[in-house]
Amino acid sequence: MADDLRPSRRGAARKRDPRLTRAAILEAAGDQLALDGPHGLSVSRVAQRAGVNRGTAYQHFQTREQLLEATTAWVSEKLVRELFYDPKTGKPMEVDQIDPGFVVERLARFAMDNPELGRVWMFEILSSGRAARDPFWNLFKANYDKFVQSDRAKPGIDTEVHAVVTLVGVFLWPVFSRAHARTAREREQLVRRYANELLRLSMYGTMRPEKFRGLLPIR
Repeated sequence: MADDLRPSRRGAARKRDPRLTRAAILEAAGDQLALDGPHGLSVSRVAQRAGVNRGTAYQHFQTREQLLEATTAWVSEKLVRELFYDPKTGKPMEVDQIDPGFVVERLARFAMDNPELGRVWMFEILSSGRAARDPFWNLFKANYDKFVQSDRAKPGIDTEVHAVVTLVGVFLWPVFSRAHARTAREREQLVRRYANELLRLSMYGTMRPEKFRGLLPIR
């Protein structure tokens, strides 16, 4: 991709494809976010990392805030494809085709493979007013809503709280995992541990109701 953004050997400037340029900028911005977090992001630094002229970068993103919002949306789209697209066909899956075990494991693996990027996305979305416009958050919560309305769910689930708890847990788990796993095999085991425990917690909970008869949810 970078070669498409540089002059040819004959010295004639190749015609830039704006889509490729934007993609290169967002890819570089994702790398910059993973390294330095949101405060280390700037259009000029990202342009340099992407091998794009600074003026060209500013044509796509006039401000740091625009770049941050676009990069957060870029991560969101990656999450959508990772969790809600069929890996064999590359097409979106229907709601009734989505296996909770598949989603949990893919989410845990994405978090493990992209620890800094996942946490940046999580904090940006959950701490801003952009959640309602975020593709992944909307799809993730919508699937929870449909599950809660089905006959497969227990009554009384707060979908927004449950969705936030799930995402916070999965994107913070790599903080622990990376400190306790040295090899890819160990990291894979920790991915499966997290996915299995989240599924077990969703199916069975942690407390035996008969031992806590006087304990009721806060209303």
